Amino acid sequence: QVQLVESGGGLVQAGDSLRLSCAASGRTASNDAMGWFRQAPGKERDFVAGISRNSDSTYYADSVKGRFTISRDNAKSTMYLRMNSLKPEDTAVYYCAARTGSIVYSAASWYTNWGQGTQVTVSS
Repeated sequence: QVQLVESGGGLVQAGDSLRLSCAASGRTASNDAMGWFRQAPGKERDFVAGISRNSDSTYYADSVKGRFTISRDNAKSTMYLRMNSLKPEDTAVYYCAARTGSIVYSAASWYTNWGQGTQVTVSS
């Protein structure tokens, strides 16, 4: 198993930026495809971005394309989500997820390991 811990959330104003981090420990996280998801109150957990284990492929939800950037540093066992031009509709709990494999999926059900989440609140 791999343990995931998110950090970097907070309260910001619309137009601001944040960088989320997801620190992995346990089995070798570099073997895992990883992703970021978010869940707003009363809504389903939605895919935000995903990255392959060697960073050669990245994927984004349409709602964040051009504003968010996913990256990872396998030497530090850490994944990041840089969020620019934040909007109030980006407000949610953000979760990182991982699963051993080379393919990135957008379905939350595919991932086997999850962090506890970090709150991002964007005020207008």
